[in-house]
Amino acid sequence: MVNTGDTAWILVSAALVMLMTPGLALFYGGMVRAKSVLNMMMMSFGALALITVLWVLYGYSVAFGNDVGAGLLGDPGEFFGLAGLMEDTTSEAGGLPSMAFVGFQAVFAIITVALISGAIADRAKFGSWMVFAGLWATVVYFPVAHWVFDFDTDAGHVGGWIANDLAAIDFAGGTAVHINAGAAGLALALVLGRRRGFGREAMRPHNLPLVMLGAGLLWFGWFGFNAGSALAANNTAAVAWVNTLAATAAAILGWLLTEKVRDGHATSLGAASGAVAGLVAITPACSAVSPIGAIVLGVIAGALCALAVGLKYRLGYDDSLDVVGVHLVGGLWGTIAIGFLADPDAPAGVESLFFGGSVDQLWRQAVGAVAVLVFSFVLTLVIGFAIQKTIGFRITEEDEVAGIDTVAHAESAYDFASLGSSGSTAPLAGQARAEARNTERTLA
Repeated sequence: MVNTGDTAWILVSAALVMLMTPGLALFYGGMVRAKSVLNMMMMSFGALALITVLWVLYGYSVAFGNDVGAGLLGDPGEFFGLAGLMEDTTSEAGGLPSMAFVGFQAVFAIITVALISGAIADRAKFGSWMVFAGLWATVVYFPVAHWVFDFDTDAGHVGGWIANDLAAIDFAGGTAVHINAGAAGLALALVLGRRRGFGREAMRPHNLPLVMLGAGLLWFGWFGFNAGSALAANNTAAVAWVNTLAATAAAILGWLLTEKVRDGHATSLGAASGAVAGLVAITPACSAVSPIGAIVLGVIAGALCALAVGLKYRLGYDDSLDVVGVHLVGGLWGTIAIGFLADPDAPAGVESLFFGGSVDQLWRQAVGAVAVLVFSFVLTLVIGFAIQKTIGFRITEEDEVAGIDTVAHAESAYDFASLGSSGSTAPLAGQARAEARNTERTLA
């Protein structure tokens, strides 16, 4: 029998997570220069469109079809086109219509792909990005989702190796989403190379209010991401909700304190980035730690990621919007921290090094995290270089200087050319009157 309360909660959670992708578009869009904002946002919207279609066709089946061997891959043909699921009222969590679970997991796939785009801002061909997004989702994300999210069931369904054989805890996607996307972002940044002027020219965010609005929408949607992963409106969802709030707030403080000590200023960009770092880190752990543990985890995540974003300047890779520093580092910390901070009284019910003196969960977390990191990084390099050598991945230097928005989309986010030198809107008004007269003559 369908549990209508749980079903309603999962559908609402799915909608919240879907909102995160437009939120990410605003967050990333505000962080780039004005001549790149539309392209940056289009990369998120393009992923939303493409991955949705692939998920319906075969992505769900690869991720949640019956395992075809060694916990590595679901049967691509079992649910092709979601066949057989429209009237099925069983799913990965009993009482949910299968389609509710399909929709909830679809939006995870979408935002994972969209996250990668921040590492290659300003310099990737839009068409090549779309080709990459489809290939990467097919050969990297869908299989990894099977590893991490597909549990064995009493009905004889066989799922993924990380969820079952390894028994690592990843409640909502620290490995499958954040480590996966972070490793891919690092690989693509290496494939495409550095932006013109990287390390020499200031590449400041062009619209910080847009960044903070995007961060706020991400935080809002993340409650569906984490609490919704309980797949029921129950105590586990409530604990995950509170831990998500606490860790994120603590991470903002950790990031701002680190900025203040290091640079002398606590910035709005730091507050927004700290919030995302906390959200990333608590994602795998929100069912395994106590609220105090969530605060500790969040403070460390904020400080750690604030320091990690500077690695690109020391090591020379151009991760444009800090996908590596926030998502890879935050995802690694949040996943491995379960082995240190998991509380046996939390819903996950496992012991950790600091709560029980056990290292059993710690090694499991580390193995799962490293496996996803290596798999994603290597395959992304292969896909990225293949695209670069065939259709080309990076725009020309001339196009990069001119601005990718006008080159790739024939649009600009802000009509600066229509403003007078003093910022007056008079030229705009004159142009509007001239256009109106032309229209009148045409109609006459």
